[in-house]
Amino acid sequence: MVTATFRFYEELNDFLAPARRKRSFDHGCSRRATVKQAIEALGVPHTEVELVLVNGESAEFSRLVREGDRIAVYPQFEALDVSDLVRVREKPLRRSCFIADAHLGLLAKYLRILGFDTLYARELADSRIAAIAAEQKRVVLTRDRDLLMHRRITHGVYIRHARPKRQLEQVVDRLDLLGAIDPFTRCLECNAPLEPADAETIAARVPAGPRALYDRFVVCRVCDRVYWQGSHYRHMQRLVEDMRERGRDTES
Repeated sequence: MVTATFRFYEELNDFLAPARRKRSFDHGCSRRATVKQAIEALGVPHTEVELVLVNGESAEFSRLVREGDRIAVYPQFEALDVSDLVRVREKPLRRSCFIADAHLGLLAKYLRILGFDTLYARELADSRIAAIAAEQKRVVLTRDRDLLMHRRITHGVYIRHARPKRQLEQVVDRLDLLGAIDPFTRCLECNAPLEPADAETIAARVPAGPRALYDRFVVCRVCDRVYWQGSHYRHMQRLVEDMRERGRDTES
């Protein structure tokens, strides 16, 4: 057993027992424990960590914890570029393709409205989510911290809110996605890219009312679903504008 002193910063404290929040504390680790194993043994998913300093120097997750180490653990930095310091990942954290767990169906739909490639299926087991994330290099979105500790998952976001709109705001803010929004370009049902279609081609699949009112349609070539700018579109447009307005408020 070796003893190291840990200090977690900002929102990472939410994962700790109350007595350990916002303060330094000693913790005993196995002699073969890595930094990653020690951090997760304390309840913090490695996907939430952006920077680890051991004795004042940036360290990799694979570094062994040694007697007397002082380990400072930081979440993602929003305003400070620490790319020259970060050593816990070989590739950047920020990516714009996702896989959401079974409890985040509406968040997945909202992300698709904004144009982000987001896989979602209620029947996916945690092991399958981890495998897909690793194979396709997707960011895992979940409210299950244990899932984020899966050894195959390298990028993920622990969703802290219960309301889908707040969940969307968290993901957009955390991963700095505002500049990548490309709304109404993905199927809300199957996630495939949408393509323009003329009214004559899809006439048999669109009710007479929308055919008379609209002249712009898009279609999903995978599930054959057709979209037009009806009342649902206006609700979705409001969501897009809310996200963009949020970005303007942040900049001002």
